[in-house]
Amino acid sequence: MKQKKYWGILLLSGCLTLSMATLAWTEDGEGEGHERHERGFLHQAADIGPITNKAYKTECSACHFAYPAGFLPERSWVKIMNNLDDHFGENAELNDKTRLVITDYLRTHAADRLPNRFSRSMLRSVDAGATPLRISETSYFRHKHREIPARMVTGNPKVGSFSNCLSCHSGADNGSFDEHGVTIPGFRQWED
Repeated sequence: MKQKKYWGILLLSGCLTLSMATLAWTEDGEGEGHERHERGFLHQAADIGPITNKAYKTECSACHFAYPAGFLPERSWVKIMNNLDDHFGENAELNDKTRLVITDYLRTHAADRLPNRFSRSMLRSVDAGATPLRISETSYFRHKHREIPARMVTGNPKVGSFSNCLSCHSGADNGSFDEHGVTIPGFRQWED
């Protein structure tokens, strides 16, 4: 009797797991932050999602790549947005309305506000009391880029800096930073 009950619980557990995985998929067969593996298994993709705020994308993309808000905690974005008169040596001041719209977007989509795995990983790499202003200085970023020789990035005129995400991550505009889609200009596709 106990063995029968055990198999029933195991079967129920398997059905619940399968149901939860199925709920993650949209009608076209792709789930947010997931991709189908060759054998039909699910795995978490390195996606954070595209920028959905037009003001943020327009204003920030005018000078550099508009980094996904989930790359930094809320406190970092607030500090960045409150110091736009000296934005990494440049004056990036905005009118109050635009600044508030962008700040609100960054705060609500920050790493400590998003439930996705990518943002949680970024957040875990930041000390509790720290307020990083550069994504490239987080432990998570440094860990993910540790094997890439500087000559391929900072010594590469086609890239120039580790903060130039679009140079190597072809899906960065759509919020995809999957390491399997990295191609370093002037070199080959990056293999980890």
